[in-house]
Amino acid sequence: MSSPTQSNPMAIPQTNSNFNSATNSAGIISNASKTANHIESQPILSKPRLLELVREVDATAQLDEDVEELLLQIADDFVEDAVKSTCAYAKHRKASKVEVRDVQLHLERKWNMWIPGFGTDELRPYKRAAVSEAHKQRLALIRKTIKKY
Repeated sequence: MSSPTQSNPMAIPQTNSNFNSATNSAGIISNASKTANHIESQPILSKPRLLELVREVDATAQLDEDVEELLLQIADDFVEDAVKSTCAYAKHRKASKVEVRDVQLHLERKWNMWIPGFGTDELRPYKRAAVSEAHKQRLALIRKTIKKY
C-alpha cells in the first residue's frame, strides 16, 4: 500500500470516441464504450453501506426509499463528474495517467474541498477576501433597500 503523500496514478483510456456513444463510425462497439457501460451499471455506494453511514451520523435516523435513491444517485453523479474532470486535467497536462493532483485540483476548484494528507504536505493558508469600505457601503444600501419592501 502506498503512503498518502505518493501519487497513485490510474491509466486514462486512450480513445478518441465519445464514452456516451456505443458505436464508432463503422458501427462497431468500442472497448471504451463497453467499459464505460459496465462501470455505469455498478453503483458507487450500496444501500446497506449508505444506511451504515447514516447510522454513524445518527443512530435513530431512517431514510425514505426516495431519499435513499436520491443519495445513491448523487454519489454516482459526484464520482462520475470527478472522474471525467480529473481525466480532462490529466489530458490537459499531456499525461497518460491520472494523478492525485488532478483529483485535488478538481475537488478544490469545483467543490472548494481540500483533502489533507495527499500530495504536498504544505499548509494551505486561509485567504480572507479583502472587503473595501465602498463594498461595505453598497451592502448597507442594498440591505436598507430590501427592508423598505
